[in-house]
Amino acid sequence: MSLRTKLKKVLPSISITEQEALDAGDVWLEGSIYQGKPDFSALRDVPAATLTADEQAFLDGPVQELLGMIDDSVIQNGIHLPNDILEFLKKERFFSLIIPKSFGGLEFSPYANSTIVGTIATKSSAVAVTVMVPNSLGPGELLLHFGTQEQQAHYLPRLANGTDIPCFALTSPEAGSDAGGIPDVGKVTKGMHNGEEVLGLEITWDKRYITLAPIATVLGLAFKVVDPDGLLGGKENLGITCALIPKEHPGVELGNRHDPMGIRFYNGTTRGNKVFVPMDFVIGGQKNIGRGWQMLVSCLGAGRGISLPALGVSTAQVALKSASEYAAVREQFGLSIGQFEGIQEKLADIAGKTYLQEAMRVLTTEGLGMGLKPSVVTAIAKYHMTELGRDVLDSAMDIQAGKAIQNGPQNTLASGYVAQPIAITVEGANILTRNLMIFGQGVMRCHPYLQSMVESIHSDDKGADAEFNGILRKTIGYSTANSLRAFRLGVLPFTAGASSALPEVRDYEKAVHKLSAKLAVYADFSLLVLGGKLKQAEMLSARLGDVMSFLYAAMASIKYYEQKVASSEREQAAPYFHYATRFALQSAEEALHKFLDNFPASGTRKFIRFVTMNYSTKMPKISDDLIRELAEQAQLDTAFKAQITHLVKPIEGDGHHINEQAYKAKIASLAELAKVKKALRARTIKPGARFSITLENALAANVITDAEFAQLIDYNKKREKAIRVDEFDFDMNILDDNAQPVNPLKSVVNQ
Repeated sequence: MSLRTKLKKVLPSISITEQEALDAGDVWLEGSIYQGKPDFSALRDVPAATLTADEQAFLDGPVQELLGMIDDSVIQNGIHLPNDILEFLKKERFFSLIIPKSFGGLEFSPYANSTIVGTIATKSSAVAVTVMVPNSLGPGELLLHFGTQEQQAHYLPRLANGTDIPCFALTSPEAGSDAGGIPDVGKVTKGMHNGEEVLGLEITWDKRYITLAPIATVLGLAFKVVDPDGLLGGKENLGITCALIPKEHPGVELGNRHDPMGIRFYNGTTRGNKVFVPMDFVIGGQKNIGRGWQMLVSCLGAGRGISLPALGVSTAQVALKSASEYAAVREQFGLSIGQFEGIQEKLADIAGKTYLQEAMRVLTTEGLGMGLKPSVVTAIAKYHMTELGRDVLDSAMDIQAGKAIQNGPQNTLASGYVAQPIAITVEGANILTRNLMIFGQGVMRCHPYLQSMVESIHSDDKGADAEFNGILRKTIGYSTANSLRAFRLGVLPFTAGASSALPEVRDYEKAVHKLSAKLAVYADFSLLVLGGKLKQAEMLSARLGDVMSFLYAAMASIKYYEQKVASSEREQAAPYFHYATRFALQSAEEALHKFLDNFPASGTRKFIRFVTMNYSTKMPKISDDLIRELAEQAQLDTAFKAQITHLVKPIEGDGHHINEQAYKAKIASLAELAKVKKALRARTIKPGARFSITLENALAANVITDAEFAQLIDYNKKREKAIRVDEFDFDMNILDDNAQPVNPLKSVVNQ
């Protein structure tokens, strides 16, 4: 019995849905990382993302106008988006960011799409999700790539101008992440449509969590097709299929709503019982029956790589801007809280991870802008950028403490804090993304021979043994080369290459090469020792995915620093860059050690530890000095800080504006404040019970001039407003017809 035959008996076969997922998308930078030779030349050749004149005009015009219309506290205390906002989104074609101009759409780049969604999310998660979904995985995206000319000509102009509102229904109560388990079924049959008998599908479905379903006019539906009567002349079970069904079509049920933790975007259910639709409703027509899953996974890039990461970045930028401004103006024990090391540790972490988020956002959308569909990279972006968003929000909440937990117009964190876990689940739980998708897809797509080897193992061709043996020889050569490279870099680390023109970058570039070489060896031995069991060893495979992910993040950090940071601003950006890159490299190294510590075969564990010389941590550390330096830099009003918080657009009177005005007033008054504090230390003046009294004492003692007094009084008023929280007059005596208080959450502070 040949080795191939033996392996065929023990290795699990790949299901159709798994194979279609593996076949979808492109291999990009992650391929070189996985293979132990990160391609920095390809990285630096990626065209830099920029906004076109039309894209910038849209941000400066309709987006800015939309931000002025949004009061998120009003939205959150209502039952849905205000109608004027929904109509504005339709009129200004916010639902057509990805639709070509030839169909009346805006046809914006992935980078612009990400920037628009991220900017809106800094003001309202509910509005951002409403814009995001039609421009992500849904009818528009599917029609563009798979629709018939007739379907495109009919629907795309209507989707572009808001005549039609789309939703896409995939998730069922019985099947979430397991698309292969969808219980919704369409039976091939004949029925009546427009007065004549035609071939079509009789569909029964029950879907939940469907964004925009309560207001959708056209339903995108995923279901399984069966043909028990052989009307299509083939097999009975034909597979997952996608169709477009108008809301008014007989039997379609749309309307019941969920309440996603009070974030007031439209989300609900759709059902249908034995609804007959003609074959013309199938996206792409009858020929695309059974191709639904392939269609879906090939279009995941927009949701995974653009929309959801944009939400993660937006929360990070809000966290950095609000926390740094608050830390600068809030005082305790006579000092701004930003001078306390406990606050500095949190603030530096927010700042470094916000930089890393923006770097990953830019690089990922640049890849998508090249026309690529890198399925592994977009999964990396979706998981790590949404998790980093959650992480920095926790830190910002801790810094702002009581201010962060009181709802109202002045709270800039609450909406994102509640909405972040909701946004994550739009495209599937992050547990799934990390534990099954990143390395699960990566190992098959990025290994140069593995997928063809698996195919040859399960092949029934006469020449399968010979083909397998040839692939096996190549695989052994590949693994041997990986081991030798990793051993060389472990014993002679100075031989790692680096081509950056910037001295501060070269050590990080070398570090990426060293860790990548180790990853290649670990991946090879995992496959050799665990084989098909690696699929179930989710904690082990997830750690290898983490290594690949954080090395991608480190490369993104390097590219952003080299290409997006002006030479005149490198001094400002350096602490952000060093913190972010060290965090990524430390995280990758930690994942490697956790993998080794838990690898089940002790003999193999010792051998690969020796081959890679992986006995201790070697990556550059985040020191206390770097934390202090970055925390100080994050509290300065610099051009670079503005660059990595650019998604936040304060509107006069909103929470962002109130915070910013107090912060800028303090920055402008540092010299005058220093005079007052010097006089207090010298006991030239006495401190007052309130700071305004201290200023009066300073004026009376001629420590400050009349003009300086007026400036400091103005700052103090803005400071007091910024550190306050909203308070409300709950007039429970004024009730509506349903015995509910009328507008109880009317702030009495910010009138």
